[in-house]
Amino acid sequence: MEDRLYEFADVRRAKTSKAGMTIFVVLYAVIDRSIHAGGASLPLFNVYRSEDSMTELSAFPITAKWPAQHPERLQLYSLPTPNGVKVSIMLEETGLPYEPHLVSFETNDQTSPAFLSLNPNNKIPAIIDPDGPDGKPLGLFESGAILLYLADKTGQFIPQDAAGRYETIQWVMFQMGGIGPMFGQLGFFNKFAGKDYEDKRPRDRYVAESKRLLGVVEQRLAGRKWIMGDEYTIADIASFPWIRNLIGFYEAGDLVGIDNFPNVKRVLAAFVARPAVDRGLNIPKRG
Repeated sequence: MEDRLYEFADVRRAKTSKAGMTIFVVLYAVIDRSIHAGGASLPLFNVYRSEDSMTELSAFPITAKWPAQHPERLQLYSLPTPNGVKVSIMLEETGLPYEPHLVSFETNDQTSPAFLSLNPNNKIPAIIDPDGPDGKPLGLFESGAILLYLADKTGQFIPQDAAGRYETIQWVMFQMGGIGPMFGQLGFFNKFAGKDYEDKRPRDRYVAESKRLLGVVEQRLAGRKWIMGDEYTIADIASFPWIRNLIGFYEAGDLVGIDNFPNVKRVLAAFVARPAVDRGLNIPKRG
């Protein structure tokens, strides 16, 4: 894998000479430490439209319940759950400016008409990007779709070669279709259904399936730094919040025999040690 250094400039406000208009510029400089003949990575620029000409986000009904204080920024509607923190971690890793909004399950925010207007499936996370494709605002839900969108938007955390790109997407889909649903069911039966329920078969089924899935990840990580080798990608950002949650919040580490998966534990430790991950795990802050 190529060893890349990503450098970011802060969001900068600059006055133009026309009518005092304010523009926002976010600069992403991508520098290859090892440049192969015939192909250096090109810088990627993302220029937000002027405040005066920016599309009004009030066209999205969700902004009536969660007003945008910074409409020039990407709007995140979420909660610090495994699916929610995937996106906050990705945003922290990329350096994209964003404004988080807490969607509280305690008050059933996710079933409100305002939230359903953006995600009819009443699940977090969801986003509105005021600077979407062709400069038009874009609303998105489903954490995997959002990760892929942000990777494409910034040119980060996804391989640039076609084979590597599709292999990364493959592992994101593996998490979305396997790790998330199965770990979630195990967490429910282990922590919330009660220890004394009569029929043990549901929990036993999800314990067995969770072990199998961890075995797949364990094998993949053998001899690798991250899921895609030396390159940290959205495959890691998708998977490790769920593995962390299985051991921590769901209290199922002993049930699945997590010590039997040393590669998973090794990479999980490296993942949570990343500063952007540490920040993203607590965004949006709970009330």
